[in-house]
Amino acid sequence: MDNKDVEPTLDKAISSYVIGYVIAVVLTMLAYLAVVNHWFTDGSLIVFIVLLAIIQLLVQLVFFLHLGRQKDARLNIAAFLFMALVLFILVGGSLWIMYSLNYNMHMSPEEMDRYMHEQSSKGF
Repeated sequence: MDNKDVEPTLDKAISSYVIGYVIAVVLTMLAYLAVVNHWFTDGSLIVFIVLLAIIQLLVQLVFFLHLGRQKDARLNIAAFLFMALVLFILVGGSLWIMYSLNYNMHMSPEEMDRYMHEQSSKGF
């Protein structure tokens, strides 16, 4: 194996990382400057930051995780989407359970103390 065969691939990989890094820094600086210089109102600022975050996510996936840049990237994309689905189910389910518990256990602190004392006096 010649050094000539490895160098173009290495140069291409390094340039890909540099381009991704520069884009990520620019997006981060845009978000920072938008907040510090009050470019938008409160609602518009949140939308702008969320859009920058989505673009930042795509930049990270393409330039650093190399997701979707190869011709045979279907397996990688399928694995990523499965991971995102599992994460959505775990986080969404946990939030749903916590909301339901909060809704169903809505007591004042005094009522909660009284309930806890009643339960502890019963024993196991």
